[in-house]
Amino acid sequence: MRSQSAIFVDAGYLIAAMATRLTGSSLRRGVKVGYRTMISDLIASVEVRSGLPLLRVYWYDAGRNGIADQEQEQVAALPRVKLRLGRVGVEGEQKGVDLRIGLDMVGHSRNGAVDIIYLLSGDDDLTEAVEEAQAQGVQVVVLAVPGDSGGPHGVSRHLVQAADGVEMLEDSLLEKSFSVVGRVTPLTGIEAVARASRLPGPPSEAVVPRAPAMAPNTAYSGSGDGKPYIASEYQHDPAELTATIADIVDKTYKAWLHTATPTQLSELRAGCPTIPRDIDRALLLDLSAALGGYYLDDQVRSELRSRFWGEVDAPSQA
Repeated sequence: MRSQSAIFVDAGYLIAAMATRLTGSSLRRGVKVGYRTMISDLIASVEVRSGLPLLRVYWYDAGRNGIADQEQEQVAALPRVKLRLGRVGVEGEQKGVDLRIGLDMVGHSRNGAVDIIYLLSGDDDLTEAVEEAQAQGVQVVVLAVPGDSGGPHGVSRHLVQAADGVEMLEDSLLEKSFSVVGRVTPLTGIEAVARASRLPGPPSEAVVPRAPAMAPNTAYSGSGDGKPYIASEYQHDPAELTATIADIVDKTYKAWLHTATPTQLSELRAGCPTIPRDIDRALLLDLSAALGGYYLDDQVRSELRSRFWGEVDAPSQA
């Protein structure tokens, strides 16, 4: 059988990582993706890296009730791409995506379909699947979005240790394929409507209670939902924690606001105190990442959400 490679793309990781890179928030709706260009360039890049022809790209994402939306259907229609869908859970989280990736990796390895797998993900839950694929004689290389430091963004340390290597995606590939929806700073358009409708007066510090130092927590890593894997004592200065929360909220709200219609803004405010799932997920994920990958206790989550509503209802600073 001819030697081949394959690419397994965790779309949730890729798009959230690029949203963070471009807008400061992992909110996926903050970025626009040129899928045809991105996948074409990704195939060309991997064929050069491996020196082998590519079998195909496997694209993993979550859909409502496991049904593809318009963008996912566009991806599925591209040449040499196979769409594999999990589900969106009740809290907005992905369900079954990492399981599908793991099963496909192991299945391809056991069947001898490929010699090298390029895994574009950071999820800690894929570590065992990587090791099983390797046991079948297949090399597994993690592809990652470069972070601010130049290292891999949001990749589990366990996954790094298990893989045969970690390689960064080219900046040129990413810059051609991803763009910001609207301008994140300075805020304009719908934000002017939002600011004009807010109540007068200075923001109340009572909206965001000062949090005590965090108790010993559980560390986690990867692009999933903060699944704990190791206990670790860690504490944050209360003032630093509050400042970090304020920064995360500011970036996430701005990213959301630039894609929102007046109707969506009204619905957001009318739905208080329930935060839409995609926003809440981005807030939690980004704060965990900003704190170094630590589990967020209930008190910190409460402060984060209170700060969000404080930002939504804050008076105009103009």
